[in-house]
Amino acid sequence: MLERELTVSNRLGLHARATAKLVQALAPFRCSVTLQAKGREVNAKSIMGVMLLAAGQGTPVIVRTDGEDEGSAMEAVVALFECRFDEGA
Repeated sequence: MLERELTVSNRLGLHARATAKLVQALAPFRCSVTLQAKGREVNAKSIMGVMLLAAGQGTPVIVRTDGEDEGSAMEAVVALFECRFDEGA
């Protein structure tokens, strides 16, 4: 299992568009991926689950990947957070 803390840095946070990008990026991976924020832990492959986090800009999020391709899945999540979900600031 891999774990990493990231911070939501895009201006609108994990809104519908950013959440859809995250879920689509994770769809090909076989491992389980969870996000934890504000006392909740959700399946990162579920749009509704991620939306329930209501993680706005500046929210710390713990990402956990567990399974055969966990490293690649973690890289995909980190890349999305680092590029601010392609939303600029």
